[in-house]
Amino acid sequence: MKKYIPVLAAVLSLYACGGEQPAQQEDAKLDTDVVTAPATASGDVEGGPVMTFEKDVHDFGTIIQGEKVSYSFKFTNTGGSDLLITDAKGSCGCTVPEWPKTPIKPGETGNIDVVFDSTGKNGQQNKKVTITANTVPGAMVLAINGTIEVPEAK
Repeated sequence: MKKYIPVLAAVLSLYACGGEQPAQQEDAKLDTDVVTAPATASGDVEGGPVMTFEKDVHDFGTIIQGEKVSYSFKFTNTGGSDLLITDAKGSCGCTVPEWPKTPIKPGETGNIDVVFDSTGKNGQQNKKVTITANTVPGAMVLAINGTIEVPEAK
């Protein structure tokens, strides 16, 4: 039995480190020429992309439990080179962002659309969406807030 343990450990380590990636991760890979912003690679932000939001916090107010609400955070690339958003993640599964997958040229605008599902939630809610882009700094945080009311049983 002891002679099989090293073999099992080797097989597990190969699988964990070199297993195949899911198809969705393969599709999400980006060309590194587009992601790399030469002006920002050295920490010099002059001439690089800048993501400027009209507002970075939205309060939905009062929401009835079970409602799905959405908001579009509008932004402009106020920098000097193409802006590429590489990822957007909600702080939980109830907060789902959608973002432009193509480069945003200087002066152009775009939206980060966020859908919040209040199912199973109650009381004050504060959720975050972290945006990763080829900017300096490379991550920005958007916030949504609201108060969930539980409907009275009928």
